Amino acid sequence: MLNVGRLNEGVVLDHIEAGKSMQIYKYLKLDKMDCCVAIIKNAHSNKMGKKDIIKVECPIDQLDLNVLGFIDHRITVNIIQGGEIVEKKELRMPKKLINIISCKNPRCITSQEQGLDQIFFLADEEKETYRCLYCEERYRSSRKKQQ
Repeated sequence: MLNVGRLNEGVVLDHIEAGKSMQIYKYLKLDKMDCCVAIIKNAHSNKMGKKDIIKVECPIDQLDLNVLGFIDHRITVNIIQGGEIVEKKELRMPKKLINIISCKNPRCITSQEQGLDQIFFLADEEKETYRCLYCEERYRSSRKKQQ
């Protein structure tokens, strides 16, 4: 059995859908941070069957929880201090996303103006649908498409 040491200070992202940890690693820009990161893929889970876990040794304020809420708002975020879980944060789908996803509409102004921020707003939380602020092109979570 694999044993990864416990954190003294940091964040544990648990209940990540199996295979999604590298996507989260990229979106959180963990490769650009100067901190220790452990990624556990395909760990056994009674609740999910298989899951991924990411342990990050850094303060919570250095992580963008909006990105996590967009990727999967069911991820458990455990805040670790002094080697103990001191708080569990509940994620929500963010109301607005800036430069996280891109508009696919070739007629959208963001396709013409390269320096313009890609801004999407949450249009339908139940269907996990976002719309482009400029042209209202729909972006729907791949999780919902599979269900």
